[in-house]
Amino acid sequence: MGTNINVLKLWSGLRVLGYLMILLFAAIVALTYYAVVVITWGPLLFRSPLRLPSFLSAFFILLLFHILLLLLTSSYLMVLLTDPGSVPHNSRLPFHFQATPSPSAYCSRCQNAKPPRSHHCSICQRCVLKMDHHCIWVVNCVGARNYKFFLLFLLYTFLETTLDCLALVPSFIRFFGGAKTRSLSPGGFAVIFLASILNLAFALSLLCFVVMHVSLLLNNTTSVEVHEKKKGVRWRYDLGWKRNFEQVFGTKKVLWLLPLYSKEDLDNIPALRGIEFPTRSDVDV
Repeated sequence: MGTNINVLKLWSGLRVLGYLMILLFAAIVALTYYAVVVITWGPLLFRSPLRLPSFLSAFFILLLFHILLLLLTSSYLMVLLTDPGSVPHNSRLPFHFQATPSPSAYCSRCQNAKPPRSHHCSICQRCVLKMDHHCIWVVNCVGARNYKFFLLFLLYTFLETTLDCLALVPSFIRFFGGAKTRSLSPGGFAVIFLASILNLAFALSLLCFVVMHVSLLLNNTTSVEVHEKKKGVRWRYDLGWKRNFEQVFGTKKVLWLLPLYSKEDLDNIPALRGIEFPTRSDVDV
C-alpha cells in the first residue's frame, strides 16, 4: 500500500512540476516578446519612418519573429493537447501480431494488449503508442500521434531563440558603444540581458535535441528504441530516410512544416495511428 502511495505522490509531483514548466515557458515567451518587440525593434518602426533601411530591417525582423512565434506556439499547443495514442482497453492485436505471441505483446501493469513499439509510461500510468518519451514541458507523452508536433516545436523554438539572440545584439552594441545619448534605460537593458541569456541557453541546448531527433527520425527510431536496437543489425522499421520521414510527417509536402495532418494521410498511413508499422520485410525496396 505504501508503495502505491509513494508512486501516486511522485506522479502528482511531476504533474505539478509540469504545469509550472508551462508557466515558465509562457513567462520566457512574454519576457522575450517585451525585449525584442517592445524595447528593441518595435520603436524603430515609428521613430524614424523616413529612414528606410532601419524601417525595413525592423519590419523584416518583427515579421519573422511573429511568424516563428505563431508556429512554435501552435506546435507547442498541439503537443500539449494531442493524445499521443493509448491502447484501447481490452483491445485485440491484429492477427499477424497474435500469430507470434511474446511477453512484449502484453502489458502486465495495464492488463492489456501491447502493440509493437508501444511502451508503458510510469508517469501517465498507461501504455503509449510508439512512445518516444514523457515530456515534462508539456505534461504529456510524446508518441505516435504528436511526435511530428514535438519535432516542429523543437525546430521552431530553436529558430526563434537563435533569431532572438541575433536581434538583441544591436542593443548591447548601442548600450556599450559610448554614445552620449542612450535610448535604453538600465531597466530595459536588464530585461534584454536576461532575455538574451535565456534564449542563448535554449538555443544551444535545443541544437543538440534537434540533431538527435533528426537522426532518430531518419532512422525510424524512438528514444526508447535506441536502447533496444541490436548493434550490427539493421533496424527492422528502417524503410529508408524518405519513407521514415513520411511515417511521421505524412506525404503532403504543403503540410510538412505545419502542425497538421491531411485526412488522406491519416487514413492511408497506419503508422500515424500508432497500431501497425510496416517493416523492411513487407515493404518494396
